[in-house]
Amino acid sequence: MRTSFFKAAVLATALFGASVASEAATLVANIDVSSQTMTVRYGSAVYRWAVSTARPGYFTPRGTYRPQRTARMWYSRKYDMSPMPYSVFFRGGYAIHGTGAVRQLGRPASHGCVRLHTANAAAFYAMVREVGFGNTRIVVTN
Repeated sequence: MRTSFFKAAVLATALFGASVASEAATLVANIDVSSQTMTVRYGSAVYRWAVSTARPGYFTPRGTYRPQRTARMWYSRKYDMSPMPYSVFFRGGYAIHGTGAVRQLGRPASHGCVRLHTANAAAFYAMVREVGFGNTRIVVTN
């Protein structure tokens, strides 16, 4: 898990006050369905992670969103109580969340959610909770 910037930003905020926090307050997750990647910009840090979006027959919604809610652990009522750790819901039941199916990352495999490695989902979840829903933007493109 690469959260060194996240930890540094929290430490710098504690040491130097709110001015550092305001610089780190913007979090943008760009999900590119065609390349099956999620690029996260958090202050000056950039992370790029493999994801799985909707497989054939399903759909991952495109657009720009703000998080609607988070859940450290969620179980999908629609899909046999499948675990969805570190969920960041961005449109109804669609979420960015961790998965145990890491071999599938980098290709379409989900029912529409954006799956990523659980360690990366935990890092993204922590960033969203730190900066808040209003300072987070999720952009899903082809």
